[in-house]
Amino acid sequence: MFSRALLKKPCRNFVHGLSTAGLGLPDYEKALLQHAAYADALRSCGVEPTILAADEHYPDSVFIEDTAVLSEKVAVIARPGASSRRGEEIATIEALAAVYDRMEYIVAPGTLDGGDVLRAGRQFFIGISARTNEAGGSQLAAILTRNGYDAVLVSLRHVLHLKTGVAYLENNRLLASGEFIAHPQLGQFQIIPVAHEEACAANALWINGRVLMASGFAATKNAIENAGYETMAVDVSEFRRLDGGLSCLSLRF
Repeated sequence: MFSRALLKKPCRNFVHGLSTAGLGLPDYEKALLQHAAYADALRSCGVEPTILAADEHYPDSVFIEDTAVLSEKVAVIARPGASSRRGEEIATIEALAAVYDRMEYIVAPGTLDGGDVLRAGRQFFIGISARTNEAGGSQLAAILTRNGYDAVLVSLRHVLHLKTGVAYLENNRLLASGEFIAHPQLGQFQIIPVAHEEACAANALWINGRVLMASGFAATKNAIENAGYETMAVDVSEFRRLDGGLSCLSLRF
């Protein structure tokens, strides 16, 4: 269960963030409204968000999930794979210092984005991607193992981040699209498949019994509800223009 979340307000330079989506520039004012609605959705699930101030030096800093990996025992501060994002983690460190007694760090030559880390109970799956290299993934795995968790590295083929294509919905279920529907390292889970045309819906969040999902994906919504979950649709269209989704916008703990 989650009780708190850390968010970061979009800055005006958000519109110039990194993107491979090909969906055009985001609308800043619309993004502010969507971000506020996202925070409200978390509140409705019993989570109290702390929203950090915008930072114009870092256009992508609204995607705060990439700056850390959180567990009950330790907060691991990431080292973003995109050089333009290095420094975003400083505000996260300052905010988490009031919550965590223990913080460890990914160091060079390792790189790690939190969006490449999927937790399923006591097991962590760490995606090796264009943003997270094997050195960074191995450092994180070693830290988690020392703290009593299981960790495994997963090589990605087609997606930016691991959680671009898969979400853990508790009860041994995964929401998965593309390469993750029949991935051999995920064979122990019951898979709720996401159709190719709704692939963006695979980035969802289980929050205290409810599944937050991107709005506009009726087939995936029905599949999740047919599996016994209550859903809540959240519009994140402006963040999708910068390769972002629901999980990217917060650190939950």
